Amino acid sequence: MKAWGGRFKGTTDPLMERYSASIDFDWVLFEYDIEGSKAHAEMLQKIGILSEKERDDIAGALDEIKVEIKEGQFIFSTAMEDIHMHIEARLIEKIGDAGKRLHTGRSRNDQVSLDMRMYLKDELARVNGCLHSLLKAFIDKSEQEKSAIMPGYTHMQRAQVIPFSHYLMAYYYMFKRDRERLRTVRTAIDVLPLGSGALAGSTIPLDREFVRERLGFSRVSENSMDAVADRDFVIDALFSITAIMIHLSRLSEDLIIFSTEEFAFISLPDELCTGSSLMPHKKNPDALELTRGKTSRVMGDLFSMLSLLKGLPMTYNRDLQEDKEPLFHALNTVKDALSIMALCVEGMQTNRKRMEAAAYGSFMPAVEMAEYLTLKGMPFREAHGIVGKLVRDCEEKEMPLLSMNIAEMRTYSAMFEDDIFEYIDPRKILSNRKTDGAASFAEVEKELDAEKIYLSY
Repeated sequence: MKAWGGRFKGTTDPLMERYSASIDFDWVLFEYDIEGSKAHAEMLQKIGILSEKERDDIAGALDEIKVEIKEGQFIFSTAMEDIHMHIEARLIEKIGDAGKRLHTGRSRNDQVSLDMRMYLKDELARVNGCLHSLLKAFIDKSEQEKSAIMPGYTHMQRAQVIPFSHYLMAYYYMFKRDRERLRTVRTAIDVLPLGSGALAGSTIPLDREFVRERLGFSRVSENSMDAVADRDFVIDALFSITAIMIHLSRLSEDLIIFSTEEFAFISLPDELCTGSSLMPHKKNPDALELTRGKTSRVMGDLFSMLSLLKGLPMTYNRDLQEDKEPLFHALNTVKDALSIMALCVEGMQTNRKRMEAAAYGSFMPAVEMAEYLTLKGMPFREAHGIVGKLVRDCEEKEMPLLSMNIAEMRTYSAMFEDDIFEYIDPRKILSNRKTDGAASFAEVEKELDAEKIYLSY
């Protein structure tokens, strides 16, 4: 008989059993379900519901069940719906009445919430580890490439010269924010729901503080109805994962573009690329393209969870069973995607000459040329107009900006003097920038020094 079968006549339709079963995916929670059950049994013994022998028999049998599942000996069936019922049924099969007493003061509603929170705490710690590895890869690559320079882009047009390391550190700070966001999410998850029962708690004097301390939670839930209905922590986790994937997708797009023959700023690691079945010369950035594609699916995971919750009445509804597949998928995807990107950043080769040629062969120093005139006393808008006309004339003559001599420049403004060439040389620009956080060699050094300390904790 099913755990809830006393209320019903006959048996459940096999189609309904298959339709309602979640064991195909929630079996991954087995270790958390077992650990939560052991803690619950210890608490029940402490308050006099179980004897010491019953507690020990339950703990021993649960350990045996864990081994059976890990070694593939455990038989799963859609007739028992989920991992919680599978473990309970096997426990009763092993030790009889003591196993039946384990569910005292507990509902699957608070049990599954507990399992999900325990699982997410561990999984987000693993995501954090992957983020740490990627952040370190950015630091290491930035150290290696501190002298490399490149064009910075707005609207995909060359805008201003930057150190390549400053570009890498821009993504570093994106992923650092992701890491800090995960820290906040883990705090929100760290609440013990067990003891809330189906929705209203229990007349049995459950010692929730004992269980909280035993399972390593920071605090107990404050409202039993909210505790079993809450999946905000799943939304928070999915949002954080989606943000990571969006940042990975943006970086993938950049690196795909920069690895084309048209740019040729970088070369991607061979082990992350594939070839063409027809064209022998091709080197396709498949790992990065897949990351872009998989980002869309993770965004779908978040949206599915938002739409799942938007119309649910209090408290627990079976709809909430559908929270697991999108969460499990998103977690598995982001861990792989972060690991792939760390390998990509570590292994990519930089074509410094190509990037530097692009920096010197453009009109990007026009910004600093206008600032030069401003520092000489000219209003910026007037300086902007003069330099804009100068650039336009150079384009019409197919003449590089840096090839102009001082006499030619002075036809546009008498304020130009010989020191202008020091001011608009791309490498000199990267030494002359003054603002905190600017794209300059000095600021990159400061960033690297600070972030090495951050990563050491």
